[in-house]
Amino acid sequence: MPEAGIGFEVWNQQSIWSQTADRMKRTIGRARLGMLAATVLGAILATAASALAASASGPSRALAVAAAVAVGVAPLFRSRCTGTALQHWTRARSVSEALKSEVYQWLARSGEYRGEDRDVRLREIGDFVARLGSDLLRHTVPVRAKQRGLPDVDDAASYFRVRVAGQIEGYYQPRAVELRRTLRRLAMTQIGLTVSGIVLSATVATYPELGLGGWVAVAMTIGAAVSAYSAAGRLEYQLVEYLRTADELRRILRNSAEATTAAGTDALIRDSERVISIQNEGWMAKLAADPVPPGGSPA
Repeated sequence: MPEAGIGFEVWNQQSIWSQTADRMKRTIGRARLGMLAATVLGAILATAASALAASASGPSRALAVAAAVAVGVAPLFRSRCTGTALQHWTRARSVSEALKSEVYQWLARSGEYRGEDRDVRLREIGDFVARLGSDLLRHTVPVRAKQRGLPDVDDAASYFRVRVAGQIEGYYQPRAVELRRTLRRLAMTQIGLTVSGIVLSATVATYPELGLGGWVAVAMTIGAAVSAYSAAGRLEYQLVEYLRTADELRRILRNSAEATTAAGTDALIRDSERVISIQNEGWMAKLAADPVPPGGSPA
């Protein structure tokens, strides 16, 4: 087998696990949006049904049935974005990231991959990591490895350029910017809902004959659902972790320019992988904590 053979083999395994984790994440994301939509729609339809009960009993009954269906559907979405679904996703992502880490260290010929048995070690460690997700293999069946070359790494210098600088500039910084925008949009939505609730409350107090009291509860329900949706993604926690990790990797990148020995370089590479691993494990543990769903309440 050519030298890169085992590297490609493990790299292809990483591709399969990464795509599998991405598919699981998309399913969870769609389920969370479904829960949010069902909660909001149920509140709106139920209130509309109540408002029409006296003047239009037929449409009122139809809206009440639709509201009941929306409320009943919400738990179906919950099972697809909490508990086992979250655990499976985070474990698949863990396998993917562990395989990626080993391939980069193998390419850089760092640490235990400096010796002549480096290919044997990569195979052993790659097989061990993959076995950790053996019970999830059924999720990988429809997935095929992407056709891609190995990362352009063949020594410590290229490792720091491709792996470390690439993570900072190609992942953590863009994700932090994206998360800031998402959090800002959610914050503006919550502010709008709060203001709407205040205006409705004032209107109800001033003009009770309008019969808008039920819509105050709708505004509050939607606001709580949006807050729970935001909390389910642990967005603020992820933002802090992305910024912290990028800062630590920048420090390692600066120190790499001053490393003059193989031992010093190996230590910095281990630090890089440790920092990335801690960040991944940290946010995945948070996400797997099964947060309160939209419209739900703490246990």
